Amino acid sequence: MELTVRDLAVARGGVPVLEGVSFGLGPGRALVLRGPNGSGKTTLLRTVAGLQPPFEGTVEGAGERIAYAAHADGLKSMLTVTENLSFWAQAFGTKNISAALKGFNLETLDNRLAGTLSAGQKRRLGLARLMVTGRPVWVLDEPTVSLDTASVQLFAEAVRAHLAAGGSALMATHIDLGLQEAEIFDVTPYKARPRAAASDEAFL
Repeated sequence: MELTVRDLAVARGGVPVLEGVSFGLGPGRALVLRGPNGSGKTTLLRTVAGLQPPFEGTVEGAGERIAYAAHADGLKSMLTVTENLSFWAQAFGTKNISAALKGFNLETLDNRLAGTLSAGQKRRLGLARLMVTGRPVWVLDEPTVSLDTASVQLFAEAVRAHLAAGGSALMATHIDLGLQEAEIFDVTPYKARPRAAASDEAFL
């Protein structure tokens, strides 16, 4: 099933930032959003993930098919690495966390409290959650923040395996992950035009 975005306009604080956005994302494909800071990439991702309503247009094939990872790692600091992953696995109706531990090199940290991890280790654990959701569409906002070079490669391998298994990924990142399956989508041409405030429209 394809994720389809049609004539989408998204707003930040009630003000449109992008408009006319359309794309399709099928199984095995990745789409990388590019654009300057403040251009609306995060707002677009949040809208696609269902965290805020579209200003205009539609998003189809999303809903409970999406696993979303933003800047926050979403960890419970007083739970161990294993307990955090097990919590999310139960929440999403899956059981096996071993692949997630191995995929993000967390096996030797399995009994460490999440609150005692370094920033990079927390990020790896936060991303490992994606692998226990069982959801086919990953929506990722700057997923490589705090990751060193080796950890970026772990993440790229996880995405590559996800795509090979028929999943898809929509992400905002400035790092080249070396994914041949990835296409670049520049949001700059979709910058929203200035619109009259509601109080002014009666006089136009």
